Amino acid sequence: MSISKNYLVMGAVYLLVGVLLGMYMGGSEDHSLAPVHAHINLLGFTLMTIFGLAYRVMPQMAESPLAKAQFWLHQIGALVLLVGLYLLMSGHAVPGLPAPILPVAEAAVFLSILCWLVNLVRRA
Repeated sequence: MSISKNYLVMGAVYLLVGVLLGMYMGGSEDHSLAPVHAHINLLGFTLMTIFGLAYRVMPQMAESPLAKAQFWLHQIGALVLLVGLYLLMSGHAVPGLPAPILPVAEAAVFLSILCWLVNLVRRA
């Protein structure tokens, strides 16, 4: 699969998860997970869809090793960050976790965006 398609598929998966969480919150009238819902939609659906469309429009960027690094950094960082945020916000966190892991996940997302910027400047 191409990097563009990978991003678009993952964006659609996160959209589905975000919508399901939103439906749960609406049905239960418990909106305590609203920050998780917002982050799923932003880091998951919105960013991944934008990246996927951009790689489709600028295929020369997809040829860079930075594109693959960006994809995996973003996937791992976003997933760990979103699961950690869910655990914290829902009260299901194991004592001592995931707080120490969250900065690492945030750094992975940051590095993925840095890869995106460098790739964009070099190849777009």
